Amino acid sequence: MSSSTHTDAVAAYLLDLQERICSALEAADGGARFELDAWQRDCGGRAGAPTAAGSLTGGGRTRVLKNGAVFEQGGVNFSQVHGTRLPPSASGHRPGIAGRAWSALGVSLVLHPCNPYLPTTHMNVRYFEAHADDAEPVWWFGGGFDLTPFYPFDEDVVHWHTVARDAVAPFGADVYPRYKRWCDEYFWLKHRGEARGVGGLFYDDLNEGGFEHCFGLTQAVGDGFLDAYLPLVARRKDTPFGEREREFQLYRRGRYVEFNLVHDRGTLFGLQSGGRTESILMSLPPRVRFEYAYAPEPGSAEARLADYLQPRDWLAHG
Repeated sequence: MSSSTHTDAVAAYLLDLQERICSALEAADGGARFELDAWQRDCGGRAGAPTAAGSLTGGGRTRVLKNGAVFEQGGVNFSQVHGTRLPPSASGHRPGIAGRAWSALGVSLVLHPCNPYLPTTHMNVRYFEAHADDAEPVWWFGGGFDLTPFYPFDEDVVHWHTVARDAVAPFGADVYPRYKRWCDEYFWLKHRGEARGVGGLFYDDLNEGGFEHCFGLTQAVGDGFLDAYLPLVARRKDTPFGEREREFQLYRRGRYVEFNLVHDRGTLFGLQSGGRTESILMSLPPRVRFEYAYAPEPGSAEARLADYLQPRDWLAHG
């Protein structure tokens, strides 16, 4: 396959994935609909305006659901953009391609449910190419999905990791353990000494085994997301809760904000490359609170969460 054929195949898959996920989430919500915001790159209204990483062109389809019965806010974004100079956040592991022209496309989603017993979740699948006049394009895939509960249930976390393991099992018995560990290490708040949630899968810079192999693995991850998350929606969306649980949910959302703004490579890449700010920061929750030196009551349901924010093997007995 040529580079353009690769890109066309990935784009067709990603657009279909976005549509399938939005339709399934609308059905799960039971009323709210995703609004479509189709955009072309317009840094300050000027297509292709220069940034510290060169100029950027392209566009995307940002789809956002607000104030639903199940989801307080959710976004499912597709973007396909091209830049003249690869920013440092995307070339740190590949110094030989620093500064090359590049193209990137992907689907990224974040869901912030209303009910504190239903976890926040994130999924992303993406494809990059770095171009040079005197060399073949360098390409790679990345992606994964992870879960951020506030009031965790063991059965939910085990289900999540079981789907993750089974999704990538056809690509090797070592894939789930490696990508699970990578997820635990990546979604780690260094300044807090805790994980963002209970993990899942994360991988980047994937090009070993050829395009078809890597694309197939990425499709398995994208397609596996709904199998992992929708059963949790069905179980937890109607769980009774009160002001205490809601306040704790808002407080813990602050950790989500901290990670996305301090550590997340995707956020950094989007801002460094001059990406569309509204779409990049769609991942942030609509409501959040911060409290100085908060400490949950010992032995409380809120204190119990800390035990889940240290990596463990959730499938050790499964």
